[in-house]
Amino acid sequence: MEFALLLVRLMRKEDIDQVTEIDRKAFPNMWPPVNYHHELQNPLAHYIVVADEEKTIGEVDVKIAPQKGFSGLASRVRQWLGYNRFSASETPFSGRQYIAGFAGFWVVADEAHIISLAVRETLYRRGIGELLLIGIIDLVAQLKARIITLEVRVSNTAALGLYRKYGFIQVGLRRGYYIDNKEDAILMSTEDITSASFQAHLQQLKEAHSRKWGIPFYQVAC
Repeated sequence: MEFALLLVRLMRKEDIDQVTEIDRKAFPNMWPPVNYHHELQNPLAHYIVVADEEKTIGEVDVKIAPQKGFSGLASRVRQWLGYNRFSASETPFSGRQYIAGFAGFWVVADEAHIISLAVRETLYRRGIGELLLIGIIDLVAQLKARIITLEVRVSNTAALGLYRKYGFIQVGLRRGYYIDNKEDAILMSTEDITSASFQAHLQQLKEAHSRKWGIPFYQVAC
């Protein structure tokens, strides 16, 4: 698929069907499934998507696979808090932008923790995951947080390479963290993302990404 104009923006209620589809294919063992209607009302949670501004999706294009498997406590906690941050009205399927990927994070005090980042499996290796990571870092800085942390499977070499490229370093190891196969998780963290050195490096990476993929980055509006 070729894209006319990709845009990183906040997730809306009208995106939930597509995000849920992407989520369940990327994380098939997550149980219970994430309730994104609740997540968009959580004052700690922030979600972004990569959307194609000139492509829309029809109802037949959204196919949500049945959920199975188990997850840890975090997936349950994410559904407990409520506060209405969004006022977007529901949009008919025929008018919905095509969602290529999504990401989410929590912010507590001056620290953000990435809880999800996923791309449609048909769009791997197109720079979309990296674009989402750029969007997260940009939005976290706007929200006045300074540090970003995450967990990643020890076997996920592609993700590890991407995170290291953007300044994440290993700060710990969570043994048996993943419920499906008891795989260990590497805990990673950035330095202060508001520092001049980090921002200068980030700008270089943004420009390199744009040159490689032809996707300009526009600041995500809070």
